[in-house]
Amino acid sequence: MTPDDVTPADMTPYDLVVRSRRTVTPEGEGPAAVAVRDGRIAAVLGYGEDVPARQAADLGDVALLPGLVDSHVHVNEPGRTHWEGFASATRAAAAGGVTAIVDMPLNSLPPTVNVPALEVKRKAAAGQCHVDVGFWGGAIPGNLADLRPLHDAGVAGVKCFLSPSGVDEFPALDRDGLRAALAEVASFGGLLIAHAEDPGLLAEPGGPTYPEFLRSRPQDAERRAVEQVIELAAETGARAHIVHVSAAACLEPLRRAQAAGVRITAETCPHYLTLSAEEVSGPAYKCCPPIREAANRDALWEALAEGVLIGVVSDHSPSTPDLKVPDFAAAWGGISSLQLGLPAVWTAARSRGYGLGDVARWMAEGPARLAGLSGKGAIRVGADADLVAFDPDAEFTVDAGALHHRNAVSPYHGSTLAGVVRTTWLRGAPVDFTTPRGRFLSRETR
Repeated sequence: MTPDDVTPADMTPYDLVVRSRRTVTPEGEGPAAVAVRDGRIAAVLGYGEDVPARQAADLGDVALLPGLVDSHVHVNEPGRTHWEGFASATRAAAAGGVTAIVDMPLNSLPPTVNVPALEVKRKAAAGQCHVDVGFWGGAIPGNLADLRPLHDAGVAGVKCFLSPSGVDEFPALDRDGLRAALAEVASFGGLLIAHAEDPGLLAEPGGPTYPEFLRSRPQDAERRAVEQVIELAAETGARAHIVHVSAAACLEPLRRAQAAGVRITAETCPHYLTLSAEEVSGPAYKCCPPIREAANRDALWEALAEGVLIGVVSDHSPSTPDLKVPDFAAAWGGISSLQLGLPAVWTAARSRGYGLGDVARWMAEGPARLAGLSGKGAIRVGADADLVAFDPDAEFTVDAGALHHRNAVSPYHGSTLAGVVRTTWLRGAPVDFTTPRGRFLSRETR
């Protein structure tokens, strides 16, 4: 590999040089040395090049990845900090190789649906964050006039639900509300992201089992809602994004819309790529939309490789253990996986013939681009020196109680995964899990 951004060394020592025979840049995977100065990547050099540095690390065959960007995290603070909080969430992120998260506007209290609520959230997060943190705003009935001020305040975009969100303080938009929100977002060049399930096709589960829960949230509910977002995005000219696609039925409408020039993108999540309905064993697996069958999972991988889906993000949506019982009808719907996304995806990706470059594109570059974080998501000159030493061949068994997540609930508990994060650097300094050094992020800023 010979990266395009190669700068010869000068006599001034770099702050840090990290070498790896498996450095992953946008140009590919291969031997390189990444030189850091003032928190940014100053040069990408040959692996064996002799350059002066105050600190150096040679990872050998341990891979060097860009810090991941997780643009779909429910931190829940303030208001439901006993579910998760900025301190625990950002420690979990760093332990999983994630150096930037974007916090969802719910399930915190108040929800982030106006600028005063955004300021409450920033105040709650201040001094607690071990990685960098950005924020989404929310689009709900009655807050149309707040969308532009939220955009001007630096949120990545605004999120809406097309079906009940699960919390009363964040109601869903109907068709007219969605159209109005998209038109407003289009007027200032913003982004609307949507939880897309058609409430008219959802039902209460007919019983406590997983098959009954799965039937209550059919693929057509996702597909019809996605088609509605596509139709109204095309009508208004807005930029829109579908979060956590679980249903293969959504892929062809997205494919057609993207080919026609509609400004629509979509993501999926580790649990939809690595788990299947056939293996679900308890309410820790419950999420909305649901984990579907193995054949459906295969279609999601194909769409990801094709680029119909632009990223893989956690949708980390934790709760206390008492809300994840007693059965699939009653339990809270959310998966905790912020710390485990990288090894979970890597374990499945390598078995399907994908490489570390693919994983970096899906879990770092794509989400960074979606959220407007121009200094994140890639090992390239000028980017923030967010780096991850990742041992792709090491294996470990997941112990939910040993994770940094506030609550020990995970469908991955007891699973053996490949890939261990050895060190995470945030702007050129290793995360020590004691000293919070994370900064707040705004669109197109560092």
